Amino acid sequence: QVQLVESGGGLVQAGESLRLSCAASRISFSPNSMGWYRQAPGKQRELVASITSGRSTNYADSVKGRFTISRDNAKNMVYLQMNSLKPEDTAVYYCNVKKYTWGPDYWGQGTQVTVSS
Repeated sequence: QVQLVESGGGLVQAGESLRLSCAASRISFSPNSMGWYRQAPGKQRELVASITSGRSTNYADSVKGRFTISRDNAKNMVYLQMNSLKPEDTAVYYCNVKKYTWGPDYWGQGTQVTVSS
């Protein structure tokens, strides 16, 4: 069973930066895509950013220009560099891996990011 472990969350002030990391283990395939989703209290989980095996990226409009996603295929790691954080970025951030374009999806347990104003 694929295991995803996130790290790097925390409490920061608006304007500061954080870097999230996700390590995928027990994985026997090269993921089609790896990415980050987030869920704020009372809201649906939403895509933040994703990156394919060919390193094509996709970002939510709300984070474009502030967040950068990257991956290390050899280590099965995915990262999210978050700059100029805003209070509205506060959420639990989940790592996601898709084996194929359509799935199946694998999820981490999430890491809390809190941005104070």
